[in-house]
Amino acid sequence: MQLGTRWTSGEQPPAAVPTLLHAQIAAVDAATLSDEPDQPRPRWTLTFLEGRPIAELDTGVIVEAGSDGTVVVRHDDEDDLG
Repeated sequence: MQLGTRWTSGEQPPAAVPTLLHAQIAAVDAATLSDEPDQPRPRWTLTFLEGRPIAELDTGVIVEAGSDGTVVVRHDDEDDLG
């Protein structure tokens, strides 16, 4: 069993976050921080689904590793598109 964790956008991801996700998380953080300079920073939540890491930002942005090892960035609204 793997446990998740939480951290604030713009901070270094905790050790539990696979390095595979770091570059895309940093890219999302950079875009998010410039979008809302006077607002509190959103937080990331790391979970695992079928052993694959999924990092979700409070804003709905998701960074996840696919079964083939590729990293995908999407928004949770995309789940509703058919």
